[in-house]
Formats: sequence, structure tokens, C-alpha cells
Amino acid sequence: MTALVVPAPTSARHLSKAVMWITAGVSALVAFGIFAVLSAAGISEGFNLVAAVFVSAVLFVLLSYVLSRIVEGRRKASDRLATGLVTTAFIVALLPLVSLVSTAFINGLPRLDPTFFNSSMRNVVGEGGGGLHAIIGTLEITLAATIISVPIGIMTAIYLVEYGTGRLAKAITFFVDVMTGIPSIVAGLFAFALFAIVLGPGIRFGIGGSVALSILMIPVVVRSTEEMLKLVPNELREASYALGVPKWLTIVKIVIPTAIGGIITGVMLSISRIIGETAPLLIIVGMSTSMNYNLFSDRMATLPVFVYTQYASQGSDAQAYIDRAWTGALVLIFIVMALNLIARLVSKLLAPKGLR
Repeated sequence: MTALVVPAPTSARHLSKAVMWITAGVSALVAFGIFAVLSAAGISEGFNLVAAVFVSAVLFVLLSYVLSRIVEGRRKASDRLATGLVTTAFIVALLPLVSLVSTAFINGLPRLDPTFFNSSMRNVVGEGGGGLHAIIGTLEITLAATIISVPIGIMTAIYLVEYGTGRLAKAITFFVDVMTGIPSIVAGLFAFALFAIVLGPGIRFGIGGSVALSILMIPVVVRSTEEMLKLVPNELREASYALGVPKWLTIVKIVIPTAIGGIITGVMLSISRIIGETAPLLIIVGMSTSMNYNLFSDRMATLPVFVYTQYASQGSDAQAYIDRAWTGALVLIFIVMALNLIARLVSKLLAPKGLR
């Protein structure tokens, strides 16, 4: 019999981690040096950190491919190139977020003081003042929109997954898809027209903004909840039915608790989708410089509209208005981050023991 001979690798050489770190350092040094020279020569306005990081990542991918091709061969070099391209794509996707958060933090930090959180803009025309009225308005309107949207969205998704058949289910799915692409200003115009017919023209109040935002929020809740419910194994439903448990109780006790983590995540994504909307709130809620805790009476301030008005309607001391606008944007980012952290904690606590 002929023995099976396994061919030996063509090359046992490989690039060490130290070489890769040196390559990364050289790439960063070259990229940062280029942009530093451009900044010093006045060709670019300031040092562009985001572009420098991107160029250094691209240089690292190219240099690592060339070195790997020379030392390790074509197959390993191709593997490193693919890995580098995926990593570069991740960096490209992450850079705008990092740039946005860092810019908002740097520019909003000067007015991130106690005065901003304990005072409104009532009778303030220059320095000072705060965004307490806008923070309260944002939380109240968003909470009301969530109370309106979440039950409707979840029950609609349950119907589509557990009960929906025929033309009605197809029609609901079609209209949910259409509502997903509705511009936010259309939702604001719809809410304004609805309440103007009922309460008269010129109506401005917080609950109208909640209704407008709920129109944008419901399709996101429906879609995310629907996908989470579809992931629940049918074996769990069949086992419950085999024990004589009715369908509605199976949904409440088996299906929803199994998918609760994904449902909460979808709800938080929908809140993040609406909490920064400006156009519908400008139309139906308006803007106020004073505190207003009543959703059903008069105009209210919200953080997105507060940021817009501070930037668009600057007074004699323009820098004070710009600083307040950046701080309002930074506080809005903090609120979204806090809501996401709370959602992760709640979903982990409510998830079944085997899924924690």
C-alpha cells in the first residue's frame, strides 16, 4: 500500500505580534504626521483627527498585506487583507459616532453646570439660563408617546404572529411598512390637523406632540416585536398547548417572557428614533421659555426644539446661545444612553433564567 503523504507547508515563517504593532505605529505616525503638516501649512483648517485615524487604518491594512505577502505567502496575506478590510469598515462606521459624541461633549461641557439643570430660559436674553423646561418637556412628551405606542405596537405584532391570516394581516403589514417611511413632518401635520379639527385652529400643546411621535414610533415597535416573537421556538407553544393551556395564556406566560429582552430593545430603539425629532414638535407643540408641566395645556419646550431655537435665534451674545445649544444636544445624548442602559438592565432581569 502507498502511504498517504501530507505536503509540508511551503513556509513556516509568520509575522509576530510585535511586527504588527510596529506596523500599526508606523502607519499612525505617517498619517498623523501628514495631517499635522497640512494643518501647520494652513492647507486644512485645524487638525482633522477623524481623517487621520481613517488614513492610518488604511495604511496599516496595505502595509500588513505587503509584509504578509513577502513573509507568509499569498494565502495568509489574503486572509490578513480580508480581516483588515472588515476592521477598517468597522472603524469607518464607528468614526462618525465617536466624532459626534466627542464634538458634542467638548462644545457642551462649558455650560454643563447646575444652572442648566435647575433653571429655564424665562426672561433670559444673554448669558445664564438653562434647559430644565426643555428636559421636563422632552421626558413628559416621550413618556406619553411611549404609553400610547407600546401597547398598540406589541398587540399588533402579537396579532400578526399568533393570529393574523388572510387579507387583514396583509393589509396591516402593508400599512406598517408604509408608516415606517413616513417623514416626521407629515406626522406633525397630521396631529396638528386632527387636533385643529377637534379643538380649533392654532392649538399647541404637549399631548399633540406625543400623538405625532407615536405615529413614528408604532411601526418600529410592531416590526421589532414581530421579529422577536417569530424567534420563539414553536416547540414551546406546542408543549404548552399539549398541557391544555389556552392560546392567550401561552402567549402571556410563554411567548412574551421568552422574547421580552428583544421586545424591550425594540421599544428602546423606537424611543431613540423619536426623542430627537424636531419638525413635528415645532408644528404641534411649539416652543416656550417657561416651565410647563401640563401636557394638555399651552406650549411646551423640548430639547430638540430648544437646541434648534438657541442656534437659529441668537441674540447679541451669540456664544451664550451656541453654548446652550451644544449643552442641550449633549444632555439629549446622555438621556438616550441612560435609557439604553436601563433597557438592557430591565431586559436582563425580566428574561427567563436560562436566557440570562
